[in-house]
Amino acid sequence: MAQESYVHTALGDVAARQLANATKTVPQMSSITPRWLTHLLSWLPVEAGIYRLNKVKDANQVTVDCSGRDERELPQTFVDYEENPREYMLSAVNTVLDVHTRVSDLYSSPHNQIGEQLRLTIETIKERQESELINNKEYGLLANVHPDQRIAPLTGAPTPDDLDELLTKVWKEPGFFLAHPRTIAAFGRECTRRGVPPPTVSLFGSQFITWRGVPLIPSDKVTIEDGKSSILLLRTGESRQGVVGLYQPNLPGEQSPGLSVRFMGINDRAIASYLVSLYCSLAVLTDDALAVLEGVEVDKYHEYKNEYR
Repeated sequence: MAQESYVHTALGDVAARQLANATKTVPQMSSITPRWLTHLLSWLPVEAGIYRLNKVKDANQVTVDCSGRDERELPQTFVDYEENPREYMLSAVNTVLDVHTRVSDLYSSPHNQIGEQLRLTIETIKERQESELINNKEYGLLANVHPDQRIAPLTGAPTPDDLDELLTKVWKEPGFFLAHPRTIAAFGRECTRRGVPPPTVSLFGSQFITWRGVPLIPSDKVTIEDGKSSILLLRTGESRQGVVGLYQPNLPGEQSPGLSVRFMGINDRAIASYLVSLYCSLAVLTDDALAVLEGVEVDKYHEYKNEYR
């Protein structure tokens, strides 16, 4: 009898994938950071984009006396104010997002193209906002530290002694240290060398190392130049006469405090445009609300590498 032969075949992966739908993520962007600084600041709404910081002219001239028993001997005093207080004007970060209508019409499933373009643009603007809050030449933190509140490291690398010195500058309810992640790592190494590993604290669901109970908050917007950087210490909040963030409320097309998105129309090339704007500033209410440790050596570890072997 003739024998029948059977050829066993199976559908291959390549062909099978033609009938399958891949699960697609939204666009991932590595430049997005947690932006802890904007979360930790107290934000104040500013009318007409102007914030006037009134200060006492000379606090030492305000006198009181509690030693006398005769009311006729009570001292006379008054509190004088600065006649030309500083005014902060809100700064604008703007960009125009263009999206071709053909792209948004045809390719918006499963993820809306306009929504994703706006999301990534807003994230980029908020990253720029944090950078400006730290580095802006007019209102940024680094530019507004009083000369008496600036100190240099004792040995180059950031040490517990240096942070203790910072705490003497902002001793009234210090809120947090702010530094580049590599600077915080350098401080952690110095603590390990001394046998005093810093404890951690949980904030916003993340772990941060602390010193004297004050958390060290990382931000890559605190720049490193020639292997050196800075560590800031802040007290925040208007009621504590600290550092406050400023924003413009009730903007047209407001998406979040101080940030708005406005549709600008479609041009004759079928391109839809959206204006994305963010208005913000920052004010240091009193000199002792902010201090900085300048010129710390971030890469000091390489000089000690033999000690770890």
